[in-house]
Amino acid sequence: MKATVRSGLAGVAAAAVALGAAESVAAGTGADSSPLVAVGAVVVDHVPASVKDFGIAVFGVHDKTALLVGTAILLACYAYGLGVVGRRRWPWAVAGIGLFAVAGVVAAVTRPGAGATAALPALIGAGLAVPVLRYLLAAADGRSESGHRGAAAAGGTDRGGAPAAEAGRDEGAGTAVHAYPRESRRRFLKGLGIAGVAALAAGGAGRLIGSRRAVTSARQSVVLPVAAEPAPVVPAAAQVSGAVPWVTPNREFYRIDTALVTPQVDPSSWTLRIHGMVRNPITITWAELLQRPMVERHVTIACVSNEVGGDLIGNALWLGTPIKALIDEADPLPEADQAVQRSADGWTCGTPTAVLRDGRDALLAIGMNGEALPVPHGFPVRMIVPGLYGYVSACKWITEIELTRFADFDAYWVPRGWSAQGPIKTQSRIDSPRDGASKPAGAVTVAGVAWAQHRGVAKVELQVDEGDWETVTLAPTVSADTWRQWTHTWQATPGTHTLRVRATDLDGAVQTADTAPPAPDGATGWHQVNIDVE
Repeated sequence: MKATVRSGLAGVAAAAVALGAAESVAAGTGADSSPLVAVGAVVVDHVPASVKDFGIAVFGVHDKTALLVGTAILLACYAYGLGVVGRRRWPWAVAGIGLFAVAGVVAAVTRPGAGATAALPALIGAGLAVPVLRYLLAAADGRSESGHRGAAAAGGTDRGGAPAAEAGRDEGAGTAVHAYPRESRRRFLKGLGIAGVAALAAGGAGRLIGSRRAVTSARQSVVLPVAAEPAPVVPAAAQVSGAVPWVTPNREFYRIDTALVTPQVDPSSWTLRIHGMVRNPITITWAELLQRPMVERHVTIACVSNEVGGDLIGNALWLGTPIKALIDEADPLPEADQAVQRSADGWTCGTPTAVLRDGRDALLAIGMNGEALPVPHGFPVRMIVPGLYGYVSACKWITEIELTRFADFDAYWVPRGWSAQGPIKTQSRIDSPRDGASKPAGAVTVAGVAWAQHRGVAKVELQVDEGDWETVTLAPTVSADTWRQWTHTWQATPGTHTLRVRATDLDGAVQTADTAPPAPDGATGWHQVNIDVE
C-alpha cells in the first residue's frame, strides 16, 4: 500500500472518529446539532428549487437519505485529502480540521431553536480528530509518534512538525524508499481498526441514546378520543381492481419535508400558540386539545413536487379538531389574510386565512388511519387542509400559527421560487397497466385514480393513441376532498399503443394538456403509458 494511500485512509479514519464522537455528543445536545445533519440541513435550506425537484424526481421519498449519504461521501473525500496533505504539511491538516469544526458549529448554532451547546458535537469531534490523525499518520509513515522509524532513526520531522516522510521520495514518486516495516504495517492496520470500531461504537451509542429519548413510547401510550363526527362510510365500490388502495396505508404514505432528522415532540410538553394579528391570542396544550370536539374525515393530500403520473399523493382517514373554531377564537383582524404555521424544526408554510374559515374540513389532526400520527407524519399534531398542496398547508409537528399578511411574510418555499398560494390542480393517473407492459390482444382492464380536492371529480376520459376520448366508469367516493378511482375495459388490438387519461372537475374545468414542471405551483399535463399488445 502506497504511503499516500495510507495517509488518505488515516484522514478518513480520523473523520469517522470525529463524526462518531459528534453523534454521541449530539444525543445530549439534540440530533440537529450533529455536524452531518446540521450541514445537510443548511444545504436543504439553500438548495435551488431545480435541485430539490431533481432530488425528489430521482430519489423520491429517500431524498434526505441520499443527501446524507452524499454529504458523508464528500466529507470522506475531504478527509482523504487532509490525510495526504497532513503527511507533509501537518499545520495544513490541523487547519483543515478547524475548517470542518467551524462549518459544523455555524451550521448547528444557526438552526431554529439552537443554543450554545449545539456547538459541542462539532468542537469535540474535531478535537478528537487531531490526535487520531497524528497517530495514524505516524503509523502510516512507519514511525513512532516521536518521529522515529520503528527500527532506526530516519530524519526527524518536516517543517510543519509532522512525522518526517520516509527517506527519499514515497512509492508514488518513482524512486526507491525504505521498505515499510511489517510491524509498522500491523500498527497502522491496528490503528485503523481501533478507529473504525471507536467510530461505530460512538455513533451507535449516540443513535441508541437518541432513540431512547424519542417519542415512540409516548405515541404508543396515546389513546385517541372518539370522534364526535365519524367519517362517512366508504362504499365497497370505491376500490377498483388495478388501482392503488383507496386508503393509503401509513407505512406506504409518501413523506416529503425538509427535516433530515425527524423532530421528536413530546405531547406532554407540546403547545400550540395562535397569535399575531389577532384580538385574542391563545395557547392550548395537548390535554386541552384532546378535550376539543374531534371529527374524522377521509382527505387526499398531495405534494406540489408530484410529477404527472407520480405517487407523491395519498388518501387517509384523519382524526382532528376543526381549525376554524380555534382561528375564530383567536379572532383575526380583517387584514390578516395569511395563517403562517411553524413546525418544531422552524419550517413555515402560509395558508390563506379565508380557506381555514370557509367551512372545509381543515383539521388540526392527531390521528391517521385509526392510530396516533406516525412520528414521520407529524406526531403529535399536524395540519390537514383539503384542496391545497402540502407546502402551503400541511405543516407537520406544528407548534405555532401566526396570523399575518401575505404582503408581510414569505413562508419557507416562497423565497425559493414557489407560489405563495398553491391550490391543487385537477389531475389523473393510470395505475394499470404500467408503462411498458405487454398484454395479449382482447379485453384489457385499465384503471387508475383522479383528483381535484375540494372541487371533486365529475368525469374521467381515456384516449387510445390519437383516437376519440372515451368516458370511463367512475367509482363512488365519500366527498370532493378525496380522489376517485376509475376503470375501463379496452379492446386491445396487436401493436404498440399509447394510452392517455384526463379528468374534469365538478366546476367543469378539464385537465389541461399543457405540460409544465412542478415549480412553481404544481405539474400539469396528461399522464400516458405505452403498451405492447401481442
